[in-house]
Amino acid sequence: MLVSMKKSTKALSAREVFGQNLRRARRLKDISQEELALRADLTRTYVSEVERGVRNVSIDNMGLLAEAIGVPLRDLVDPAMFASIEGRLT
Repeated sequence: MLVSMKKSTKALSAREVFGQNLRRARRLKDISQEELALRADLTRTYVSEVERGVRNVSIDNMGLLAEAIGVPLRDLVDPAMFASIEGRLT
């Protein structure tokens, strides 16, 4: 017998929200992780870890990434800002 799995309703951490919104904004602007990293003077690995929510990102680096991608930092920490476009980015 198969047991249906329920989708987790656990709220995302601020780190996860920032990472997801950064990835969504980057994809909307058709910018690679490498290009974003170069613009922010960070490594591509660091950007990848931030987007996946596995890296604790400092407020200074959040500002660098927001500026490099051309999105206000407040938009990158808003859980609802990019949520409606998720399906269009895959």
